[in-house]
Amino acid sequence: MSDPRPDSASRAAILGRLRAAGDAGELPALDTAVLERRQWPAAERVARLRKGMEAVHTEFLEATPATWPAVVRAFCDHEGLANLLYGPASEAGAALAAAWAPGGPQLMPYDRPVEAFKQELFTGVEAGFTGTVGGVAETGGLLLMPGPAEPRLMSLVPPIHIALLRASTIQDSFWSAVKALGWGRSLPPNALLISGPSKTADIEQTLAYGVHGPKRLIVVLVDDLA
Repeated sequence: MSDPRPDSASRAAILGRLRAAGDAGELPALDTAVLERRQWPAAERVARLRKGMEAVHTEFLEATPATWPAVVRAFCDHEGLANLLYGPASEAGAALAAAWAPGGPQLMPYDRPVEAFKQELFTGVEAGFTGTVGGVAETGGLLLMPGPAEPRLMSLVPPIHIALLRASTIQDSFWSAVKALGWGRSLPPNALLISGPSKTADIEQTLAYGVHGPKRLIVVLVDDLA
């Protein structure tokens, strides 16, 4: 049986024709009309995101732009957490630290290379706090862009992930989010789409949480739509 794949010469010819068509402006315009159909008012976007995420065991805490640091602290106190990992160089992390009262849970800054505190990170941290860059209403999920200020391990390693989500950043769909964040022009080096706590199932379909990541996902939903 002959190999159905084109050889290198045929492949080069195909690609050459495509490039020539593009240079001549002959490629058809991308029709995104079907992707634009799902649009909702801001309040409904919040409700849809919350419904989708609560269906997979995500927990929500309601807050305002002024009260969210106190809401995070109250949750940590109520759960009896000993510490909370945060990014001091991030906007959300700096605001949290500025409002954190002495005593109670310890704020732990992620300000070192992971090699410098790997043991503590993987065995001693009880919760991690991060910001988000948005949410997706259609499917229910958070969008994170990890970087030096908030490394990816902050949302993946601690058994509890506390995420700050501003209602105004929730987009209708993933397509809407890609446009709003400019990912069509330049993709970020790292991005996460998180819908709920880590879960997996064995061959007998027994569901377990926290095997590959946080057992709990807590979304601090900031109502900033007014």
